[in-house]
Amino acid sequence: MLSFYRVYFVKNYISLGVKMKINQVGDKNKKNTLSSSFRSTILGIVIIVLVSFLISTYVITEKERKAYAIRESESVLKALSNNIRSDIKNYMDISRLIITEKRLVTFLKASEEAIDDNMSNDARYGIMDILNAAEGVDSVMAFREDMRMVSTNRISYRYDSDVMMSDSWKDNIYSSEGRACVELNCNGVARRVDDKTIVTIERAINDTNSQKRIGIMMMNISANVFQEMLNQLRYDNVCIVGSDGSYIAGNKTYIRYYTPEFETPGIRNKNIKIDNKRVLISGCRVDNYPIVIMRISKYGTEGIPYGILYVLMVLLLVFVVMAVHMGFFIKNDITDPIYKLSESMEKNKKTGDLKTIDVEMPSSELEMLKEDYNNLIDHVNELIATLIEKEKTLQRAEMRVLQEQIKPHFLYNSLETIGFLALDAGADKVHDSLETLGSFYRNFLSKGDRVIPLSREVQIVKDYLSLQKLRYGDIFEDEYDIDDATNKFIVPKLILQPLVENSIYHGIRMKGEKGIIRISTKLKDGELHLTVRDTGVGMTREQIDKILHSDRSFTTGEMEGESFGLWGTIERIKIYCGSNDVVRIDSEVGEYTEIEFIISDQMAIRGVGDGQKV
Repeated sequence: MLSFYRVYFVKNYISLGVKMKINQVGDKNKKNTLSSSFRSTILGIVIIVLVSFLISTYVITEKERKAYAIRESESVLKALSNNIRSDIKNYMDISRLIITEKRLVTFLKASEEAIDDNMSNDARYGIMDILNAAEGVDSVMAFREDMRMVSTNRISYRYDSDVMMSDSWKDNIYSSEGRACVELNCNGVARRVDDKTIVTIERAINDTNSQKRIGIMMMNISANVFQEMLNQLRYDNVCIVGSDGSYIAGNKTYIRYYTPEFETPGIRNKNIKIDNKRVLISGCRVDNYPIVIMRISKYGTEGIPYGILYVLMVLLLVFVVMAVHMGFFIKNDITDPIYKLSESMEKNKKTGDLKTIDVEMPSSELEMLKEDYNNLIDHVNELIATLIEKEKTLQRAEMRVLQEQIKPHFLYNSLETIGFLALDAGADKVHDSLETLGSFYRNFLSKGDRVIPLSREVQIVKDYLSLQKLRYGDIFEDEYDIDDATNKFIVPKLILQPLVENSIYHGIRMKGEKGIIRISTKLKDGELHLTVRDTGVGMTREQIDKILHSDRSFTTGEMEGESFGLWGTIERIKIYCGSNDVVRIDSEVGEYTEIEFIISDQMAIRGVGDGQKV
């Protein structure tokens, strides 16, 4: 509540400053100004409420908040300590069963000559049979007196042979006289390869008959046991660490706040700052185990006793009387008019139309805001109209330039080919060649039309490929799968010819073997699909992306080596259909390339009406 009023009054002070500034620069004859009334109202409320409310509530609540946080933290730490203590005792009971397992005892008592792999495996299986009923045990290690060992999870550990062969780590175990000891990370003998901390329960193993010591057992408890405990209790502000400062479970970021003083008996509380906020950190050691629990809690508003509510009620009553007056003022003169402005602007946003708004404002400042918005809308509309006209002009120019990109060397090469045929094959072939060339250019020129029937576009491709066969011989075959229902549709001129040209020069010729060019058309789901497929060298994903996503900033020279004709045709189709999602390119390097144009049947039918004007 206190934070709410702080933000509330800061916002109103900011608004007050804005209104005072507008009033100073505004016209003195404007119908209403909020500056004087708003200023006196806000200042009176701020002085009375803040002075009375903040001073009284801060002094009373601060002490109770701190006491409540300490009580809560101590309660959590005690409960968690009891849970950890109980779990460790359960694992100690399991360890007592393991050291009496017959197959393990047989391994520990056997002579060095009698030990073989079968005996070691039997001992390991005996341990694992007991562990099947237990969860959270990471591994169990059993050492003979000659330091030969069996382990249930040996590959997950790295062993320190120097520590293992020394007697220092054994002394603590032997001094316990059969009781279990709790250590960290196998007392230095071994450590997990991922350096995760484990809690180790150690026991000396004695022969039940002779009471002679025959070995040592280490049961390693996974840190996941403690993490699961925290998850079940939903403690996300607790960190469990080892007495050496190593991380076990919980919030890992808290480990930086660990200090040795938490190992002393009892619960220790102290204040620290995190992100410039004062918080309470509490910690304690779990019995005589090398485990420390830390909890960080924020000072909240909980713990305020009901006794002080009477004081708060008096203060709130004073606040409500003045807040009501201020609320009516803000509602009638500020909030409602602003809501009206906002609703009008939101309507513009939903409809997509940039229109001026006509809402009656009670004050000159808000009237000025409305007029500024309307002036802005008028200016934006003018800019949009100008940009649209420029874009149309640009697209028309681009279409004209792109349609002129047919390479003149094709005509020269064709004529040269016809000349060679005249020398080598006779007049009949020359005549056929000239007929094909004439048909190609009659369809190509199309009396200057920018759009033509699809049947004529297909004929252009057929004539073009016939002329290319005259030049290159049988390096390719052309196939056609034309749906008769598509012939009547109107499409932009020369959208298939650049594709087959690309197939020859950048696909089949570069592959160096005979290929196939297949042209197909079909209607599917109300759309016209035009497909050109070749068995050339194919394209990589990067090449496809570059062709599909290159922007118009590329010049002809920059795209020359990368199929400018293909790129330009794709741009024409996008402009013609008014969409970027009209082209599909599928290719596999060394196998094929397939390019598909998808044009809605409505666009194809109306092509003469709209297409020529693009």
